Amino acid sequence: MIRSLTLALGLLAGAATAQDSMPEPDEGRAIFEDNCAVCHGQNGMGNGPWAGSYNPPPADLTALKEDGVFSRTRVLSVIDGYDRTGLPGHEMPEFGLLLQGDTVPVDVGDGVMTPTPRPLAALLIYIESIQD
Repeated sequence: MIRSLTLALGLLAGAATAQDSMPEPDEGRAIFEDNCAVCHGQNGMGNGPWAGSYNPPPADLTALKEDGVFSRTRVLSVIDGYDRTGLPGHEMPEFGLLLQGDTVPVDVGDGVMTPTPRPLAALLIYIESIQD
């Protein structure tokens, strides 16, 4: 009985750890395909089927590094609609309300772990993975 209880607790701990860990890019890719590809294209280069409807066109999400640095804070702020300062267009919808759920800790570059809804973190990791 003790062995069964120990095994069950171990499985629960493993499941909790997997849910609390950072998502892999493939998890974010699915969210991207469902929400972003229509404008930003399947490859993230701003060439989706709706891209021609916007002036300026959607951003090339494969080229978001500035001086070789990918700003997680900036990308998260744009996706969730918190900050779009300096963006050429304001046509991008706010996805913050769509990307809610359990949170995972995300290092946004300053060493401080920020609780972030898992779908938003997954999308961030995917976009980071497609940088040139």
